[in-house]
Amino acid sequence: MSIKLYEVNPKYIDYLIPYAPHLFQNKQPGQSNERKYIGIVLIVNGMNYFAPLSSFKAKHEKMKNGLDFIKVGNYAVININNMFPVPDGEYTYVDIPKVKNPQYKKLLTTEYRIIRKLQDKIKNHAAEVYKHKITKGSATALAKRCNDFLLLEEKSKQFK
Repeated sequence: MSIKLYEVNPKYIDYLIPYAPHLFQNKQPGQSNERKYIGIVLIVNGMNYFAPLSSFKAKHEKMKNGLDFIKVGNYAVININNMFPVPDGEYTYVDIPKVKNPQYKKLLTTEYRIIRKLQDKIKNHAAEVYKHKITKGSATALAKRCNDFLLLEEKSKQFK
């Protein structure tokens, strides 16, 4: 099954923020636009996990791809360590052809093409990062960078 792009419900993000220090608020005070949570949904530990896309920044140019960090060309990055479980109904498919802003549509199309080529790598890395965090706790630099997946799974199941 091919990876697709999704957007997560902002109310769910707001709910998770206290338990996931790596998540960003959808909208900061004084900010005019809400930050959209666009990313991919992967099956990890039998649950849907959302791996958010982040905009490519100058600092990413020098960074190398790793187990928890994958560059999507020079358009975006996927921080697998920031993935989090997301219940059914709390994410919606991003239908790229229906995106109204032509520049944004072109960006999403380009990112999606690259992500599809990298999908096996992304899925394998997500499983590895998850396993590493569960077995190492906070004993390694990688494990410290990760969300607390087990806590987030519990909170995800409690979300109404």
